[in-house]
Amino acid sequence: MALPNVNPTTTASWKKLMHHFTDAQHLKMKDLFAEDTARADKFTINWDDFYVDFSKNRITEETFKYLLQLADEVKLKEAIESQFSGEKINKTEGRAVLHTALRAPETATVIVDGANVIPEVYKVKRKIETFTNQVVNGDRKGYTGKTFTHVVNIGIGGSDLGPAMVVDALQFYKNHLTTLFVSNVDGDHVNEVIKKLNPETTLFVIVSKTFTTQETISNANTIKSWFLESASENDIAKHFVAVSTNLDAVKSFGVDANNVFPMWDWVGGRFSLWSAVGLSISLALGYSNYASLLEGAHKMDVHFKTADFDKNIPVVLGLISIWYNNFFKAESEAVIPYSQYLNQFATYLQQGIMESNGKSVDRNGDAIDYETGTLIWGEPGTNSQHAFFQLIHQGTKLIPADFIGFVKSLHGNQDHQDKLISNYLAQTEALLNGKTKAEVIEEGTLDTIVPFKVFEGNKPTNTIFINKLTPESLGKLIAMYEHKIYVQGIIWNIFSYDQFGVELGKQLASKILKEFSGEAKNQHDNSTSNLLKYYKQNS
Repeated sequence: MALPNVNPTTTASWKKLMHHFTDAQHLKMKDLFAEDTARADKFTINWDDFYVDFSKNRITEETFKYLLQLADEVKLKEAIESQFSGEKINKTEGRAVLHTALRAPETATVIVDGANVIPEVYKVKRKIETFTNQVVNGDRKGYTGKTFTHVVNIGIGGSDLGPAMVVDALQFYKNHLTTLFVSNVDGDHVNEVIKKLNPETTLFVIVSKTFTTQETISNANTIKSWFLESASENDIAKHFVAVSTNLDAVKSFGVDANNVFPMWDWVGGRFSLWSAVGLSISLALGYSNYASLLEGAHKMDVHFKTADFDKNIPVVLGLISIWYNNFFKAESEAVIPYSQYLNQFATYLQQGIMESNGKSVDRNGDAIDYETGTLIWGEPGTNSQHAFFQLIHQGTKLIPADFIGFVKSLHGNQDHQDKLISNYLAQTEALLNGKTKAEVIEEGTLDTIVPFKVFEGNKPTNTIFINKLTPESLGKLIAMYEHKIYVQGIIWNIFSYDQFGVELGKQLASKILKEFSGEAKNQHDNSTSNLLKYYKQNS
């Protein structure tokens, strides 16, 4: 069964939302709270250790009703079932989309091309567990007999962003291994990492499905050359492992066939941390913590698949995002985690969200005349309060924001935690209420300064309160945003899981690279020709 194919703008609910918006755009959230003392209860989802309050949004019960009708009209329920059942919903690439299968229980059945993929998934998981335990316990050693102290993940995109974010976010749970990441083809990047390494005690994890990704293979070869200054070709097998499907290329590099961890084409790169791409996560945290991360994601999968839409966290967040993007014409969303541990979280989400839903043709291949995709950005609070919050509070742009907070700190300093959460709660309240002219005058402000201190308020936020940052809760949080992506893509009638837009720049870069060595001469626009000339003359 193919994905539903419904232009959202042709639905009855979309037309109702358009008509409703003419009045709703002028609503003041302060008035809505004053009129309904139970508003927060109506617009809150309390699930497991998540408490999601979406009441501080410019919506009414009527808005919510029409948004839920929209989900029904675009057949979101059927689309969710199609994904989980292993149908090839990534039609343009002819693939299923089954990152959810990577965190399903061993008793599950997920059929792809007539075969249940779950036994294969668990075979790889057991290999990851065995390998992780050998490295962490010191049973697996380097070429001089020393135990490993450092792990370096060599990858880019989904082979870097997910593992790097998770390892950083869960550093409280880390073991004794120091985990580093090399991604950028910038030679200064890899050489700065090399400065921190001892070849005798470093394990390298090369992550590339094709083992041809320019950045990854360039960095791997640079590291290999540095390694061979101290070691022999035979020693590569003890220090380099690979996550790849290109067994011939991996073998040629020198990786032992037993140290190759497979990938599957039904897992997109930006969702691949749940696969063997997460090997560096397992090594950094220990396999039991990695397993907890996957278990958390699975719990969110079950919630997404089974919960009624009005109490379904990813569905509700996706619908609210549609409301702002397509009706208020808000182009961006901020993600503000009140935890320094999540300082890479918005960066990680940028790939997942913007690569998935940055599309301008629908599932028929026709040009779209409505907005798709959202710009994602953010930094941890309270740092961001002293940076870009001025724009959110008093700027001319409408910027919906997700505030993510944890009730309990990990190190137990209650004084710091109280100050952190007081800011977390105060900011959403301030964005809601603003400050009126009368309030500014009452403070004794000079008349000439009054306009500058007025805050309009009425700025929308979602408050996502989680009990504690654990591997399991982080798994739930990541999966929550993954499913929100899918909800939006289904409503926009686009294919969320291909990324052809990534390829053009890569292709042109390969052509230009050949010009540096004189292998090719290409035609360029005048600007690019001048820039190439400048580089050649000065490099």
